[in-house]
Amino acid sequence: MTKRRGYAVMTALIALVVAISAVIYVTVAADEGTPRGTLADSRPRHDSSAAPASTGTWVGSWATAPVGGEPGTETIGLAGHSVRNVVHAGTGGTSARITLSNLYGQSPLTITHASIALSTGDGAAAAAPGSMRRLTFNGSTTVVIPPGGQITSDAVRLAVPHDSDVLVTTYSPTPSGPVTYHQHARQTSYVAAGDVTEDPTGTPYTEQTPYWRYLTALDVLSNEADGTVVAFGDSITDGVTSTTGANHRWPDLLAARLRTALESGGQLPRYSVVNEGISGNQVLTDGLGRPAENESGLGRFARDALSRTNVKVVVIDLGVNDILRDPRLADPARIVTGLRTLVAQAHARGLKVVGATLTPFRGHSDYTPAREAVRRQVNAEIRTGTVYDAVVDFDKALRDPYDPRHLRPDYDSGDHLHPSDRGFAKMAEVFDLRTLEGGGQAQL
Repeated sequence: MTKRRGYAVMTALIALVVAISAVIYVTVAADEGTPRGTLADSRPRHDSSAAPASTGTWVGSWATAPVGGEPGTETIGLAGHSVRNVVHAGTGGTSARITLSNLYGQSPLTITHASIALSTGDGAAAAAPGSMRRLTFNGSTTVVIPPGGQITSDAVRLAVPHDSDVLVTTYSPTPSGPVTYHQHARQTSYVAAGDVTEDPTGTPYTEQTPYWRYLTALDVLSNEADGTVVAFGDSITDGVTSTTGANHRWPDLLAARLRTALESGGQLPRYSVVNEGISGNQVLTDGLGRPAENESGLGRFARDALSRTNVKVVVIDLGVNDILRDPRLADPARIVTGLRTLVAQAHARGLKVVGATLTPFRGHSDYTPAREAVRRQVNAEIRTGTVYDAVVDFDKALRDPYDPRHLRPDYDSGDHLHPSDRGFAKMAEVFDLRTLEGGGQAQL
């Protein structure tokens, strides 16, 4: 009897240990890759679309940088309208969450209804059958975002395929002042009168817009990626001359190339790629206003690069506008010092930084031989390897071999500054995927 009782006690203890271990495993796995401050994502919901615990990793699937307050919205914002943003998910996942920004609002932004769904494709406003999900924020369908603030939604269970279009819709019933937006989306989104946030047909969305509004990030809980690459740059990264709706910006093409290499068995980092380019962006100089519109690279780096979900690598392609927009002749040493400051900030977070040489612009309206000399001096410093952890030579890839001051004609969009679709494809093609491996150096 004593021996039998001892076996029973031992069996009970083993069962208890197994149960506790399982709880610990699920808790740790669910939290892996999730930024602090989003613990509400893992709380149980009565809503069947609420995201369950998972062993996936939260990564950025799409992102954009807030640029300024949308002209014409200074008084009432988009009160009484549903805004349906169409964004492209570069990486797939089993659950999703979004970030909304009121950075340039001068009044609180009240969102009373928000949703996420898969698009039927071809840039349409219609949702794929069965994909519509209502979004909540800390358990509530209503959220108030203060001026200058942002909010991340709770996660919802939604299978988001990579290389798919996603619809994110918000409704605000009250005036909120300037609408925080990204003007060069190269993607058609939609607006409708009234609260038709969960309308799956897309029929009420008769107004088209070239902007992304309020929305700055789509994260997914992914088994395809373990981290995020942030492409940080100006209009060339923003893809302002790429074909609308085609996702031909070089970061889009880089993401697709990396995924293809991994699917083919390449021993490379499993990363997603998000785009934080802003047209006209400079390393050193802010735009006008408070907060500054088109904030400098130095000013926005922490928000738009370092704070992205599970960021591992930053790719910087910035500096051309410091040369072209300086009414006096830009100082190449100041530009390089600014770039080194960005790298130091990334290294302080343990991140790797890949930097790009500046592409040619002879023939552009602001070209001068003196500005060309500054560009070459900046590039010469970048090529020494003392600015970035690794270098991608976009200048060499895109320049005309017969006149290196020019873009090669078939890589030129026609304005002699921005690449064509073929030029963007070349940028992604010459990017050495192996440079994404490893961490940043403590000191260059």
